[in-house]
Amino acid sequence: MVEIKTDSTPNRKFSFLDVAKEFVPKILDASRVISEGREIPPQLASEMAEEGLFRLYIPKSIGGYEIDYLKFLELVSVIAEADGSVGWCFNQNNVLSTLSAFMPKELAQEIWSDPTVVLSNGPPISPVAVPVEGGYRLNGRWNFSSGSRHAKWVVALAPVKGRVLEDGESPEMRNMMIPKEEVEFIDTWEVNGLRGTGSFSFTAKDLFVSESHSFVEGGPPREEGPIYLIPKSLLFCSGFATTALGVARGALNAVIELSSAKTPQEQDLLMKQPFTQREIGQAEAIWRSANAYLRDSSEAVWESAVNDRVIPVETRINLRLSSTHAIREAVKVADM
Repeated sequence: MVEIKTDSTPNRKFSFLDVAKEFVPKILDASRVISEGREIPPQLASEMAEEGLFRLYIPKSIGGYEIDYLKFLELVSVIAEADGSVGWCFNQNNVLSTLSAFMPKELAQEIWSDPTVVLSNGPPISPVAVPVEGGYRLNGRWNFSSGSRHAKWVVALAPVKGRVLEDGESPEMRNMMIPKEEVEFIDTWEVNGLRGTGSFSFTAKDLFVSESHSFVEGGPPREEGPIYLIPKSLLFCSGFATTALGVARGALNAVIELSSAKTPQEQDLLMKQPFTQREIGQAEAIWRSANAYLRDSSEAVWESAVNDRVIPVETRINLRLSSTHAIREAVKVADM
């Protein structure tokens, strides 16, 4: 059970795992619509947001839930097993929301005063922010903005013209927090896999962003929670690896179910045939091994963050390696 007691969140007890499992039938029912529409249906996305499923990594001081990293990965697995696109957005949008622990508290409170807010971002393509009175004039393009269809704010990372960091070489990079309606979205998402993520591109043209709606990327967290000590790159990769394993688990379960119900002409049930047993057994072994490696390395990172408040380089490398390995092994399982 998760107990929440803060000045800005309700005093109640519930299990987010139970909440996630309750959404599984809804996600499965919407699977075709998710793929064909290239988005999480608005009603479904809204319901998930209202249940707090996009506020899991937001600090309690801002009205979020700041849940345990390992428990979050368990939720990713449950949701991704039902639908890969929803699992991907669930991870992407929650990890991105950790920015709430790095930006000025006043800005975080403004953005998340709406309990259903979701952020979306994307890799920058030659952006630039020019300092002007009171803020910045922003131009650029950002691609692969997962969850853009149900997001309410976008995060546009851009270098500030004429500014460098203390090393005298690296440009000052700022996160520009922009209401979604102020940018233009471009539909470039014609893909076969993860269609439902709606990973459109967005652009800004001579857009004014106030100083108060921006902050420097790469600074220390404002909050003390251990989750904010884990680099976003590791949160992203381990979550996406968990998503891949969730998709593979769903595919493997479907094959197991089919093998117990289908009988080829003049043959035994598929599940009784040596070929089927061999292939399913091999897939199961691959999945369990990759999942165990990812879980062990995730636990090591979380233990270091909680107990030592420092994550050793070797521990970081191991999580990155296990994440990449899990994704590749998940592909093998799905292809078998």
